[in-house]
Amino acid sequence: MSKKTGSTNAKARSGFSRNGLFIVIAVIVFASMAAILLYESDDSQSSQSEAAAWQAALVSEQSPSIGNPNAKVRIVEFLDPACGTCAMFYPMVKSWMAQVPGDIHLSVRHLAFHDGSEQAVKILEASRKQDKYWETLEVLLKSQSYWVQNHVVQADKILPAIKGVGLDIEQLQTDMNAPEVLQRIEKDKQDSVTLKVTATPEYFVNGRPLPSFGQQQLADLIREELGK
Repeated sequence: MSKKTGSTNAKARSGFSRNGLFIVIAVIVFASMAAILLYESDDSQSSQSEAAAWQAALVSEQSPSIGNPNAKVRIVEFLDPACGTCAMFYPMVKSWMAQVPGDIHLSVRHLAFHDGSEQAVKILEASRKQDKYWETLEVLLKSQSYWVQNHVVQADKILPAIKGVGLDIEQLQTDMNAPEVLQRIEKDKQDSVTLKVTATPEYFVNGRPLPSFGQQQLADLIREELGK
């Protein structure tokens, strides 16, 4: 082989090597970009799925509600009827609703975080079948010191506490274990997990959780939404 031929072959091999290297780099870059786009797509789909689940958990058509259904501000409250702080906040929220008639809608969800509170939650849900929910809720909250001791529910004292509401107690006891009552209680539990509710009361104002818990924080969030 002549020097010229050898030189030509060397150049060809050198060119091939460079071209091959460029191709390999291009393939790697393309694969990396494709992987990034696929990851971003999966991440976007995951975020959309989480947002949809969050919104579905907030929907409270099955929950007792009060106020204008087309109100500017919609509050979803998770409460435990044996919760002392719930008893303090409930009349405050009702007072705010009275100050801006028609502008605030409240939906209540039930959680049994306190020991023995399941019984009280069942009674609340069952009272709805007699159209006595709000009366029963307010009496239970006001009489907590009677039927809750050291954060533990005294189940035998719940019915005596609400005797003035005008409920048919025999019917109430039957309805407490009705399938629809148990289903609503279970839905509130499941939704609370989705929404990461770990304590009561917990509020969502137009879908927004409190930045931190407190009366002022709740008032500020409601005021902000009313001003929009």
